[in-house]
Order: sequence, then C-alpha cells, then structure tokens
Amino acid sequence: MVTKVTDGDTIKLSDGTKVRYIGIGTPETKHPKKPVQFFGKEASEANKKLVEGKKVRLEYDVQKTDKYKRTLAYVYLEDGTFVNAWLVENGYARVSTYPPNVNRAGHFPI
Repeated sequence: MVTKVTDGDTIKLSDGTKVRYIGIGTPETKHPKKPVQFFGKEASEANKKLVEGKKVRLEYDVQKTDKYKRTLAYVYLEDGTFVNAWLVENGYARVSTYPPNVNRAGHFPI
C-alpha cells in the first residue's frame, strides 16, 4: 500500500520501500540543489490523488534499484491503471527511458 507520495514520480510503500517510477520524469519538488520546478507541485498532487492510500502492484525491469537505493518499478493500481503511463497521458510527466530499463517503453504515449 502507498503510504506517502514523495513527488510526481516517487512513492513510499507501507513496508518502507521507496519506489521510483520507471520510464518517466516529473518536475522536481524535493531536489536538494534545485528549486521547485514549474508544474512540480501539480504533478506531485496528481500522483498523490491517484495512488496514496491504495494498493499497487509493481513490475520490475532489468535493474531493480537505482543509485539512491530506490526500487525501480512500473506501478499498477488494482483496477489495472498503469500509473507511469497515466501521468504521461495526463500531462504530469514526460517519457524518460534509460536503457536497460526499457521493457515498457512502447506503452507510453508519444
């Protein structure tokens, strides 16, 4: 279950796992060296409304963690909503894929 939304593309689960969405990027709101970026608060709020307090299913790609020790995942709601793609489709995120984690790259709108 999602207990906290850190920003537009990062969440925390009830077991303490920090999850970074694969394949997308949202404007920064928590970067230690950058100010809050334009539309960052809106992206974070949209993510919060979409997933906070809800059960999610994670799918992994080639790399399971990033250099910050966050779990990298494609995130799905119980109703099947692909959260990563929903954020792109609704204008809150941009596609940002990095090999080798590209298994779902074709599922994002262009």
